[in-house]
Amino acid sequence: MDKDSFQNLMKNGKSLLVAEGYLFEFERRGYLKAGAFVPEVVLEHPELVKQLHEEFVHAGSDVVLAFTYYGHREKLRLIGKEHLLEVMNRKALSIASEVAKATGTLLAGNICNTTIYRRNDPDTWQVVRDMFKEQVIWALEAGVDFIVGETFGEFGEAMLALESIKESGEGIPAVITLAAPGNETTMDGIPFDEACRRLEEAGAAVVGLNCARGPKSIVPLMVKIRETCKGPIACLPVTYRTNNEYPTMQSLIDPDTKKQAFPYDLPAQCCSRSEIEEFARECRDLGVEYIGLCCGNCSHYLRIVAEVYGHHAPASKFSPDMSQHFMYGDKTKFHQYFHEETARAFKCA
Repeated sequence: MDKDSFQNLMKNGKSLLVAEGYLFEFERRGYLKAGAFVPEVVLEHPELVKQLHEEFVHAGSDVVLAFTYYGHREKLRLIGKEHLLEVMNRKALSIASEVAKATGTLLAGNICNTTIYRRNDPDTWQVVRDMFKEQVIWALEAGVDFIVGETFGEFGEAMLALESIKESGEGIPAVITLAAPGNETTMDGIPFDEACRRLEEAGAAVVGLNCARGPKSIVPLMVKIRETCKGPIACLPVTYRTNNEYPTMQSLIDPDTKKQAFPYDLPAQCCSRSEIEEFARECRDLGVEYIGLCCGNCSHYLRIVAEVYGHHAPASKFSPDMSQHFMYGDKTKFHQYFHEETARAFKCA
């Protein structure tokens, strides 16, 4: 894709598939610590970061998102590694750039919630601006096609992110997504459709929601956002079975332990592939142009979204075909010694 591809796609109502979820996937694989959630794997195992970028592109992602999520000054300060800030960001951008160039996909920079923004404390606002600015500049120098500002619970911090991208990004497009808590408004009391409309009017190229909520609890909010916003909208939920009673992954209760599932027991709350397919269809029919998955994302989920949206995914070569299975498939094609007793035992016949 050329440098204008992002803007052209969004202006012309085309869809863009975007893989998020690097943080949880590397924690699952044993290369990142839950709690701190700092992307140290970028420096410790850059080859694995490159591999996951390639894997997500193989599954259908049109974008390589640099793994700088939570790679900001405050998160690194908490673990005593603030001195690694610039080298970590530049390395993450370099890895992502290499994969984007090799695969002909778009390259995106990334900034996110800082954890220190306080709506009633203006002193924190400048600290947040400074944190955003340095990451935006590094992303710009890496030649990104656009910058994602994500997972903002507070509208005020999301607006600071947009302003920082506009001020330091030299015209680079901004995608701003909010993380919806358990109520119908941002943490500073603004309905999500109204917050997205304000961000859109302030110059964001794409607005919407990511993280926190799973498919079933995020789509109702997206319906309102689609009705309110004129331009492209984004939806990237977590892949867990949230619902009206437990609308966020943080609120889910493990049915066995009766304790909070986040983050240790979240795997027991994973969506089925059918649920991901239903979500993708709902978003496609709703007119969500910027689509993807966040925490809990993995390649087989992403491939489903790509296929629903009609995107070519190399991984579709290996999409399930149970007609070839020795118990579930067409019995007339199998060997004469096919063991029907085995099939009945597994309730396949």
